[in-house]
Amino acid sequence: MEVPAKQRSIRETVEDYDTRRAGLVDAIAAHEVAKDAVKSLCTIGGEFVGSPFGGNEHISIKRMEATLLESAWRHVYRFLNIPTIASATDKKRFDMALQDPPEFTLGNISATFGDYVIRPRFHILKGLAETFATLDPAYKSHSKVKVGVAGLPKRIIVTGVGGYGHYGKDRMRDIVDAVLAVRGLPLVEGSLCGLHGDAMKEPVEKWDMTFKAFSNGNLHVHFGRDSLLAINRGLSEFYGDVLPDEAGEKPTEKQASTAVSKDLQYYPTPQAVVDQVLDWAHVREGELVLEPSCGCGRIMDAVRSKGARVWGVEFDNGRAQQCREKGHKVTVGNFLEQPETPQFDAVIMNPPFAGKHYQKHIRHAMKFLKPRGELTAILPATAMYDHGFVKEIGAQWRDLPVASFAESGTNVPTGVLKWRNT
Repeated sequence: MEVPAKQRSIRETVEDYDTRRAGLVDAIAAHEVAKDAVKSLCTIGGEFVGSPFGGNEHISIKRMEATLLESAWRHVYRFLNIPTIASATDKKRFDMALQDPPEFTLGNISATFGDYVIRPRFHILKGLAETFATLDPAYKSHSKVKVGVAGLPKRIIVTGVGGYGHYGKDRMRDIVDAVLAVRGLPLVEGSLCGLHGDAMKEPVEKWDMTFKAFSNGNLHVHFGRDSLLAINRGLSEFYGDVLPDEAGEKPTEKQASTAVSKDLQYYPTPQAVVDQVLDWAHVREGELVLEPSCGCGRIMDAVRSKGARVWGVEFDNGRAQQCREKGHKVTVGNFLEQPETPQFDAVIMNPPFAGKHYQKHIRHAMKFLKPRGELTAILPATAMYDHGFVKEIGAQWRDLPVASFAESGTNVPTGVLKWRNT
């Protein structure tokens, strides 16, 4: 008798997969014997008039292995409850990846799904942040996501809920699960698809939310007091706060000091962000590029791989030494105190995020560019959605995905600014 899936450990599932894969060759051989026996039964006196099976009788070991592999991955995907934990965006990514999955090993399973098991709340709140960031710019800035902030919408429209796809339904689930998680209530088990059908007839009230579905596939969600508070608290918890410019002190607009933050505001740039920034920056071979506050040199590594020459400035001597050990040229010191030298074709930077401190770094970096030189900077979303800085200097802007800096210790929403010197 087959052991029920939920009674197995992941290790036992991998062992079962290995056993089944090893048995595929014997299974094909047994199938061929059985197939020949059926053909014989359908033939009198050796008069063969055609296959009784019709169509293609060939069994491909390669196709069988691919089918078994995908089945194993999808089983673990559901066994670990990833569809409930992962955000709609992540589930969309998994649906594509599981069509051509990697080798089915404990190591690959852990690398793919481990973080969802270890940090389920993080991923549930990430789904909430991703959904709201697509609905209203107010939710793209951590400074506006506070309980009681005036002007936050009390109704949202989730598109694509009534169609054949799952993305709209998954975004609806992201909202429901996050509200329940923040309120300390159990998550909903099973599908929420029935909710849309019920809400087509008349509004449905559940979890301090009112759902009303329309024939165009849209779902209107109205929030009550408790659910609205839960959403704002969930977003505030997820986004968090960056550290102030000085310990025990909040940054203000009037600060003009070039003093370096005591915490150095060091958020190493994740490789995925580096790749996106370099894709937009269009660094050319032979160009001279400056990276202020270069940290351990991840951006400089990528710039050098494009064939450009790169120079860094770093206040922390240890990190500067790391860059030098990789062959980079680095000046040790506070970038804001470096004399302006307009000799660079491009500036690429990830300055301190706190308050408006980043503005001093950007304005100083502009002075290092040649005419028609380009500055590309990773900034907190407040630069675009709160402070008006991007519009003020006439720059372009692209949002980075939610939690792009999670591996560096902050979920503060971020984007990329691009400015050209005239």
